[in-house]
Amino acid sequence: MKIVNIGKLSFSYSSKQKPVIDRFSFDMEKGEIVGILGPSGSGKSTLLRLVAGLESPTGGSIAISGRTVVDDTSFIPPENRGVGMVFQDYALFPHMTVAGNIEFGLHRLSKKERAARLAEMLELVQLSGFEKRYPHELSGGQQQRVALARALAPRPSILLMDEPFSNLDADLKVSIRSELRDILRKAEMTCLFVSHDHQDVDAICDRTVMMVS
Repeated sequence: MKIVNIGKLSFSYSSKQKPVIDRFSFDMEKGEIVGILGPSGSGKSTLLRLVAGLESPTGGSIAISGRTVVDDTSFIPPENRGVGMVFQDYALFPHMTVAGNIEFGLHRLSKKERAARLAEMLELVQLSGFEKRYPHELSGGQQQRVALARALAPRPSILLMDEPFSNLDADLKVSIRSELRDILRKAEMTCLFVSHDHQDVDAICDRTVMMVS
């Protein structure tokens, strides 16, 4: 089943500049982990922002789970696209506990359902027992797992990850790579993973798409 279908997608910051993304087409199957590689300025992060709905394309279309989220005549806002995101800096809420961060996107669930989903997520990312801690009390790797659990908790159709290892030291990167792949596999999550590091992509992704500037 196709989860993402991108057709002839184009984007430029102004009509006077050459497009950052020019008629880019791409499909993803359910459960697939795809790496996006390329130099700075090649449009990797812009592609994620377009899929998430944080930018509007100048042309082309994007469909997620069979539903068109943007084309020449329609635009579905980010919160209604079924997309989860993990950013470079994790963007955890410092005043919220681990539990509060993970439950943030679950306000539509009942209290009982929220508690069950929280327990499920904590177990998935191996942080059971950490729910009352605050982000500053966690290591970099633990913070990343909280960000991942928060993104996965609402059951998105696709997870977008933008350079998620850029703030981790080299030793931690190696262990986190395999952890991340295991978590995504267990969650049966479709994931678009942007990186400038071939080793990240080789360790985690099923296939790679190269973008050129």
